[in-house]
Amino acid sequence: MFKKDSKVTLGILLTNLFIAFLGIGLVIPVLPTIMNELNISGKVVGYMVAAFAITQLVISPIAGKWVDRYGRKIMIVIGLFIFGFSEFLFGMGTTVSILFISRMLGGVSAAFIMPAVTAFIADITTVATRAKALGYMSAAISTGFIIGPGIGGFLAEFGTRIPFYVAGVLGVVAAIGSILFLKEPTRSIEEEQAEEQKSGLRRIFVPMYLIAFLIIFISSFGLAAFESLFSLFVDHKFSFTPKDIAIVITGGAIVGAVAQVVLFDRLTKRLGEIALIRYSLIFSTILVFVMTFVSSYMAILVTTFLVFVGFDLIRPAVTAYLSKIAGNEQGFVGGMNSMFTSLANIFGPIIGGILFDVNFNYPYYFAALVLGIGVILTIFWKKPKNYTTY
Repeated sequence: MFKKDSKVTLGILLTNLFIAFLGIGLVIPVLPTIMNELNISGKVVGYMVAAFAITQLVISPIAGKWVDRYGRKIMIVIGLFIFGFSEFLFGMGTTVSILFISRMLGGVSAAFIMPAVTAFIADITTVATRAKALGYMSAAISTGFIIGPGIGGFLAEFGTRIPFYVAGVLGVVAAIGSILFLKEPTRSIEEEQAEEQKSGLRRIFVPMYLIAFLIIFISSFGLAAFESLFSLFVDHKFSFTPKDIAIVITGGAIVGAVAQVVLFDRLTKRLGEIALIRYSLIFSTILVFVMTFVSSYMAILVTTFLVFVGFDLIRPAVTAYLSKIAGNEQGFVGGMNSMFTSLANIFGPIIGGILFDVNFNYPYYFAALVLGIGVILTIFWKKPKNYTTY
């Protein structure tokens, strides 16, 4: 069980993540309206999405080092303020250049917040409670993103820009709450000094890290390719309505979030992170491939729900594994986690989109192939000597 102080701190951290991803979700329903207001093409919107991911990719390694050097709390607070400002800026933006700046600032905020929260959780939990806490972390992110579009659609009734302003206010409130109620976790002197010993991108290629980082990329690539093209896939192949698509995506995300809370801790304790990742990758690979064969509405619904369960068990498992072996490099691995996720979020939709233009099924065939490579990698994945067991 979590200590009382740790429960309070964990609650604040999870609330911060929930608010940040709620804010991201809030703006989704009004983006088409903004596009029409400013005469922005879908191509430009795609570039804006990429601008967020590319900025996060560039900043994440630097932010990871700063998390270890300057502390977890300060990075979370700065990240939340930047998030709030970026949302206000998007709400007030009347030119494409302002919207691009807003999205790039959003990428900076994500690069600051994610590794800092991950490192913070690693600091305040024990080996026995960390997996559960990281499962809650993933569920907080998923839940915020799920609820956001629904609330955003309601707020848009009062004005197209209102969801952006509400997201901005939430970011600032979360930042102020963190200043008042978060206390920087205690780290040993050795831990404070160790970040000077080994830093830089060369650490990516250290054997105990490399496969884990590749798995993050592979799983994120598979999810990005699957999710970003899902609406086009079911629209072209099955003539799904926007309502049908919303039901399937939202339902799948909810099922995945529940699976994280209910199953993740138990499965991690029973199987260990590496085995859980391997089985989840096998599960996801098969189901992504099966998506190209199913035809009935119910079959698509069930397959999609199960795909989300597989993907949603992989990320916290890799994060838990990395937190156990990182020792004094929690910020570094958090930054790399964010960086490899960003890389996948850039290339997954791009490659998937190119293949989609050739054949509807090709993006899913390719995603299944990439996930299959991940399965093979896990066969050669061994626990390092400094791996901590329960």
